[in-house]
Amino acid sequence: MVRIRVLVVDDHRIFAESLAAALAAEPDVDVSAAGSGPAASRCLERAAAEGRRFDVLLVDADLGAGAAVPAQREAGTAPPPSVSDGIALVAGVRVAHPGVRTVVLAERDDPRRAALALQAGASGWVAKDCSLSRLLAVVRGVLREETHLPPALLTGVLRELTAARKHRSDSERLVESLTPREHEVLRCMVAGLGRKDVAARLFLSPHTVRTHMQNVLGKLGVHSTLAAVALARRAGVRPAELSGDVVERSGQLA
Repeated sequence: MVRIRVLVVDDHRIFAESLAAALAAEPDVDVSAAGSGPAASRCLERAAAEGRRFDVLLVDADLGAGAAVPAQREAGTAPPPSVSDGIALVAGVRVAHPGVRTVVLAERDDPRRAALALQAGASGWVAKDCSLSRLLAVVRGVLREETHLPPALLTGVLRELTAARKHRSDSERLVESLTPREHEVLRCMVAGLGRKDVAARLFLSPHTVRTHMQNVLGKLGVHSTLAAVALARRAGVRPAELSGDVVERSGQLA
């Protein structure tokens, strides 16, 4: 019998223990539980080191208002602060453990958050109060590469994904209008560098950097650095690496 290894990630102890016990009663399911994103990451890493891996993570959508996991910060794919740590964990698992399927457990239907979960890499969005048979069907389905959503959410999620794709396309077009130097300045802004740090990094004068930053804001059609960074992230602009980066010195006096 092929056994399915499931990790329940929920900081509501009673719910997590009850769900784990119900799943463990199934003859082909092995279950573990973790109460936080970092604890789940440790479980995944330990399992991988021991030559065994989890197949499916069941992640609480409201796991907590946490920050992105380190792998996301390093890759520049951290979600915005409004995204729960549950969805941040989904994105981190996709990067660090691409073979593991994730299903988000939610107390309420929310098309926007469900769309964010799918964009982060989730294979399903399921109500916490669904039946055990329904949950097992989803677990087995995602292992067959299926994506599961409640029918009532489907229209709203598709609308959110379509809007997100349009925003990304619009943002990409604006970013493409930047010169190579302006694009590098934008990457530094995404990395959180201030004007003086950007000047030191790119071997430019602070005045020149100020001009480039103003040009970036103007071409992107925004009025603040925060807005420029948000648009850049939507367009997939990666932050400048803060160490080990080779800076081109040719043509610095742009």
